[in-house]
Amino acid sequence: MPGSKPPFRADQVGSLLRPQALKEARARRASGEIGAAALPAVEDDEIRKVIAKQEAIGLKAVTDGEFRRAFWHLDFLERIGGVESYEGEQQPMFKGVQHKPVMLRTVGKVVPAIDHPMIDHFRFVKDNANVVAKMTIPSPTSLHFRYGRASIDAGVYPDLDAFFADLGQAYAAMVQAFYDAGCRYLQLDEVNMAYLCDPEQRDGVRERGADPETLPATYAMLMEAAIGGRPDDMSVTTHLCRGNFRSTFVASGGYEPVAEILLNGISFDGYFMEYDTDRAGGFEPLRFTPKGKTIVLGLVTSKTGEMESKDAIKARIEEASKFVPLDQLALSPQCGFSSTEEGNVITEDDQWRKLEVVVEVAKEVWGGL
Repeated sequence: MPGSKPPFRADQVGSLLRPQALKEARARRASGEIGAAALPAVEDDEIRKVIAKQEAIGLKAVTDGEFRRAFWHLDFLERIGGVESYEGEQQPMFKGVQHKPVMLRTVGKVVPAIDHPMIDHFRFVKDNANVVAKMTIPSPTSLHFRYGRASIDAGVYPDLDAFFADLGQAYAAMVQAFYDAGCRYLQLDEVNMAYLCDPEQRDGVRERGADPETLPATYAMLMEAAIGGRPDDMSVTTHLCRGNFRSTFVASGGYEPVAEILLNGISFDGYFMEYDTDRAGGFEPLRFTPKGKTIVLGLVTSKTGEMESKDAIKARIEEASKFVPLDQLALSPQCGFSSTEEGNVITEDDQWRKLEVVVEVAKEVWGGL
């Protein structure tokens, strides 16, 4: 149950707005004004500060804000053996905002990167935190959903079942590597199951040569292969949203098409679920939640600075409790504040105030944290 172990009653998705000092250092490194060692030193300093800030407002789990990344997913996936990134012909379009045209393709056998640099990134957070250190990585489905069959070398993987099997095994090895580094709170960011609730996205899946009716089951098996063998004292959660780039989105649609398999077919301990607008539908799909799992309600938006009232948040929690017992619920923002280094269109002051409100409301609803 939330409170004693992750996810916590008041929690967060993971990414935070990049401070100005970090933005400037990254720009100077890109232009060659500073050397290779200078940027990590700035990152270290800013991460120490942001850890202290999270602890000061009462969060029981802290992240590095994803300060060392440009993207929430690409920086992790491109380091997996057999995978490469490239500047592609497809340019993902959020609602009215152009995304960077960086893509991924599988060019060799998928093998784990057990020396992945993000393992050291986690160690830094753990060594500098007084509370639980949380690590966020993209779900393995992110290597398939956006690109489809065409991105996977048919000479290497004539059979996609073999691709999914290798990918699941690679992830399982990396999950264990994070555990061996001391990680006891890992989150797989899984946007694609939420995308599969959108009719337009389902049409796109068909165009890429897959079946949106069977893909949820395939993805559930893939994610279970990744996390099912984890040690008992490692909490693994997932986060679902419908896109988050400079305060825009990609998909719409309630969770009903994937809810049952998502909540019962994968052994996640908790689910961070976007619920800040009606694009996510109602709480009815949460009726499939089994005992022992936690739903973290993303009721506070990370996309705008408009502040939700505490009474409105409490009313929504009460509404959700009609489908999931209150003791199995928790609270967080609907997504991270900076899924890419550009960040959402919101101020740092508003970001911190929203996190403070999450902590305050959780205390008022569930008591001491």
